[in-house]
Amino acid sequence: MRHDTLWAPWRLAFLQGLPADAGAGGDDYPDFLAAYWEHPELDAEQLVVYRDEMGMIVLNRYPYANGHLLVALGEGRPTITDYEPAKRAAFWHLVEVGAALIRHALSPQGINYGINEGHAAGAGLPGHLHAHLVPRWGGDTNFLTVIGSTRVIPDSLQRMAEVYTTSLPAVLESENRK
Repeated sequence: MRHDTLWAPWRLAFLQGLPADAGAGGDDYPDFLAAYWEHPELDAEQLVVYRDEMGMIVLNRYPYANGHLLVALGEGRPTITDYEPAKRAAFWHLVEVGAALIRHALSPQGINYGINEGHAAGAGLPGHLHAHLVPRWGGDTNFLTVIGSTRVIPDSLQRMAEVYTTSLPAVLESENRK
């Protein structure tokens, strides 16, 4: 039997960090977003590409497509309505900054926006609401995704973080002019 190899070296850190009983059911995953929020000094290592006084934008370590971002407030709550209106506005503002960052840095043909509230809706961290921003291009999924159930991510996470952080000043300047 012949097998092709798709290298994903960043997965090892995730696998080694899983609790011993991960996958046994329930909500076994630690709230990495809360941990990232508590340690801004580790932003580069944790792939946080932007943070303000309310929340942050993080490069997803397990992306659906190249450049996939997560947006979250520092304070974790399970649903959007669990936040007071000012915090909901801050969350949506971060989503807008993330989308502008994607557009400026990557020039995609589209962006998928997604929020999964609750475990049954697919939330990997049901206690910490976050949005997914996924840049899309025609042809970014192909037979490998459909037949092989494998995603191909064409650039490294470290380079994507560099592309985003390099683009950030222009995006923030544009946001400030609005």
